[in-house]
Amino acid sequence: MATSFADLPIIESIQSAIRSEGYTIPTPIQAAAIPPLLEKRDLLGCAQTGTGKTAAFAIPILQHLHEASRKAIPKAPRALILAPTRELAVQIHESFETYGKSLRLRVTSVFGGVGQGKQVAAMERGVHVLVATPGRLLDLMEQGYIQLDRLEYFVLDEADRMLDMGFMPSIKRIIRELPRQRQSIFLSATMPPPIEELAGQLLHNHVTVMVAPPATTAQRVQQRVMFVAKEDKRYLLEKLLKDNALSKVLVFTRTKYGADRLAKQLKTAGLAIDAIHGNKSQNARQRVLGELKTGKLRVLVATDVAARGIDVEGISHVINFDIPIEADGYVHRIGRTARAGETGESISFCDCDEVPSLQDIEKEIGKKIPIDRNHGFHLAIAEDETLRVANSRPTSKGPRRPSQGTRDRSRSSKNSTSSRHDVRDGMKKSATATKNEKAAEPQRKRSISGKVKTVKSKAKKAYGFSFGKPKSSSSRPKKRR
Repeated sequence: MATSFADLPIIESIQSAIRSEGYTIPTPIQAAAIPPLLEKRDLLGCAQTGTGKTAAFAIPILQHLHEASRKAIPKAPRALILAPTRELAVQIHESFETYGKSLRLRVTSVFGGVGQGKQVAAMERGVHVLVATPGRLLDLMEQGYIQLDRLEYFVLDEADRMLDMGFMPSIKRIIRELPRQRQSIFLSATMPPPIEELAGQLLHNHVTVMVAPPATTAQRVQQRVMFVAKEDKRYLLEKLLKDNALSKVLVFTRTKYGADRLAKQLKTAGLAIDAIHGNKSQNARQRVLGELKTGKLRVLVATDVAARGIDVEGISHVINFDIPIEADGYVHRIGRTARAGETGESISFCDCDEVPSLQDIEKEIGKKIPIDRNHGFHLAIAEDETLRVANSRPTSKGPRRPSQGTRDRSRSSKNSTSSRHDVRDGMKKSATATKNEKAAEPQRKRSISGKVKTVKSKAKKAYGFSFGKPKSSSSRPKKRR
């Protein structure tokens, strides 16, 4: 494995661009993936977020296109990279321009949330590399502005996120339009069965690169959990943000409304804060990301849909204001910090209702998250609930039993902390009695182990995937102008 980029067979013009960015040592996935990709092998890459996957495929594609020295053809890109979110598409676009800045190659990106005029104009001029989200790509294909019959390189990035967001039908439609002769690159942080089967049908004679167990968290992220009542979370966050060590912070909420409300509440406390989520316009999303990068914003509140699309250097802390429902979501959230060899910290707020989700996360990442009781809002009953839920779960395999509800918060004794008192505004407040009936959750997605596993090309069609050309009788003609 290469010890530096200079050891890799990369042309000097790209090596120069890499050096100008200050990079000398490739990440494990870069060192393992770049050589076979330069040999035009198909690749299955499985690595957690923040490991440098974009450069791992961008550098070889740029080198191939440069060496082929072909002119850009209107409407017909040579390389296509599919990304699940607008933010990620923009960042991949920027990476291609960064590493290929001395090459005469055209790169563009197409995504929803903005008018299509400039995107159509770029395609009509001709591009070598197209970065796209599935929805807008299909729209422009149906209008006749994009044709994939001359495609040579295809990258499916963040495949598991595509599955989570419901993009699989769109991806299957796109794959049907790809030429048989192409180099395919398949990247995912986790490998649930539908994704594993899709990889088996998409790739041929491929190389598998797995640099870490799919559901492990970044080793340089210090994690801790704070048990706190739901109504006290905002006040705890305000208290934490008084510490200047939290210099650049991402706060994750479960809903768009929750993100906007929290940002508005914290603005009144004088914090430089804004929110980002799917309902924001593309211009607004790019503006707040730019302000976070430059330091104009100190805190950005986001939803999970943006978790994989935020690539900002120097994120000091990730705060899970709401515990994510899916354990994989936790991994991707905290992967926004401790990037490029830096360290970072993750803080999770957990109330009684979120204890089962917290324990799912701990099971998925394979370790207990340390508890931080050193704050004025510690909710001991929620910590006790972790033991009760753990004891109520069956030890044998099978569906989890429904939770029987939380302990009555109004009960208290001299020898317990079942009665909680707030320190907010110097007032004491007794906790009110609540109960929570939690229905049995569906079986969670499976992740493959850290052991390298080669996916066979001929997988059983258990999920009904089929990428053959549609019959002429059922296919609809494309709309053209």
